[in-house]
Amino acid sequence: MERLGIIDLGSNTARLVIVDMFTENHYMVVDELKESVRLGQDMDRDGFLKPQRIAETIKTLKMFKKLCDSSNVDRIIAVGTAAVRRAKNQRSFLDEIQVSCNITIRVLSEEEEALLVYRGVINSMDIPKGLILEIGGGSTKIIYYNRRNVLGYATLPFGAVTLTDLFASDATPEESAAHVEEFFTEQLKKLPWLKEVDPETQMIGVGGSFRNLFKISKLVRKYPLDMAHNYKLATEDFTGIYNMLKALDVDKRKKIKGLSPARADIMPAAMAIVKSFVSYMNVESFTIGGSGLREGLMVNQALPITLEKPISDVLGYSLDRLVKYYNCDPKHIEHVMQLSVQLFKQLRVLHKFSRQYLKVLKIAASLHDCGKSVKFYGHAKHSWYIILNSSICGATHREIVLAAFVAGCHNREDVPMIEWQKYRDIVLEEDLEAVKKLGVLLRIAESLDRTHSGLVTGLNCDVLGDSVIMKTIVTGDAALEICDAEKASTEFKKAFKKNLEIL
Repeated sequence: MERLGIIDLGSNTARLVIVDMFTENHYMVVDELKESVRLGQDMDRDGFLKPQRIAETIKTLKMFKKLCDSSNVDRIIAVGTAAVRRAKNQRSFLDEIQVSCNITIRVLSEEEEALLVYRGVINSMDIPKGLILEIGGGSTKIIYYNRRNVLGYATLPFGAVTLTDLFASDATPEESAAHVEEFFTEQLKKLPWLKEVDPETQMIGVGGSFRNLFKISKLVRKYPLDMAHNYKLATEDFTGIYNMLKALDVDKRKKIKGLSPARADIMPAAMAIVKSFVSYMNVESFTIGGSGLREGLMVNQALPITLEKPISDVLGYSLDRLVKYYNCDPKHIEHVMQLSVQLFKQLRVLHKFSRQYLKVLKIAASLHDCGKSVKFYGHAKHSWYIILNSSICGATHREIVLAAFVAGCHNREDVPMIEWQKYRDIVLEEDLEAVKKLGVLLRIAESLDRTHSGLVTGLNCDVLGDSVIMKTIVTGDAALEICDAEKASTEFKKAFKKNLEIL
């Protein structure tokens, strides 16, 4: 295993993430640190990084280096983006960092930065056609992809910090926001390929401003999941938050719950960019992505093939990573998943569920044992919590919630209705019955590999009158497995209204 420190020196914020790289082409973030350095502030006057901003950045990078050293980081990958890229005093700034911090900053070109953002998104989201809007402090990136190929991108040389500076002399915050909207819209008109974007393309928002937007929206909606990645926000709801923000002065903005005080002054400019973009592109809703440039760097390091082509199965890769991280038995997990899928398909005449529920079952089967990393007793409950709070890529919030409840009730546990009610705005009315049925199927599948020996290799299910006859295909003595699976007969009859016989 190699431990990496990844530093992203942006125009607004400097960020460090410490990542463990496993030999199986997987990675896991183990620590992070961020500071608002405002490196790009006041740059537009003469193109030079200002001494105060440089001093603040050097101080921050020294802290980053100290944390890397104390965390036994093997290697540091540090990149600089828009502010460093445009700075006339770039060379002296980089040399000073090298001498004082012993950190080498690689300055990304516009194309390199856009591709890293794209790789962070495409390897963490199951969105086939996407239009990424990434708002930085000193630049804004727009990336259009379809069928896992980048079809167009643009890096506009202004972001939340630079636009805040540019319109700082306006009389009121609302006037400033209106001018940012007008200015940004004029820049969008200079990108003719935006008019050729497929109308079915989904907008994806990336960056700190979008993550802050999620925190505000979460509190407004009383949203139960603390998960920005894959959070969907209607443009109408965004506009309500934007209108509230732009009408307040900085001091009042700092009191808004969910909004980082360090971002309070630049948030209206960032939201004005979003407003301009959704209006220009006629976007009705957009999805917030929790992965961007840094995640692009991580996945490129863990899985170098992603430099050439994206991960083909985003969800599968994400689940495999979590299985390894929580020290689950991968052969047992794979076997339980296969048996779960067979049960789902062969009993479709009874449950009549869509394929989306099969995806839910696969997630639950993959992570049903992860709670054992906390404690064996009550591990289904711990698995429920872990699934709800793990970063599962390639699944919607509803799918994650359903999978958590399926895993949580697979071990003779009933669905805790007090907890279920907390997610009523995410799940559908018919999902409760589905969770109970999928939980029973998962319990049977787990029992049929009770000894982790793979003795039950397949199943043939026949629905005969008021009974289901489940014939096992075995390679040895599977008496223990069958006996354990039969204990689910009561729950099976309650869920499916059929008697269960296992042979």
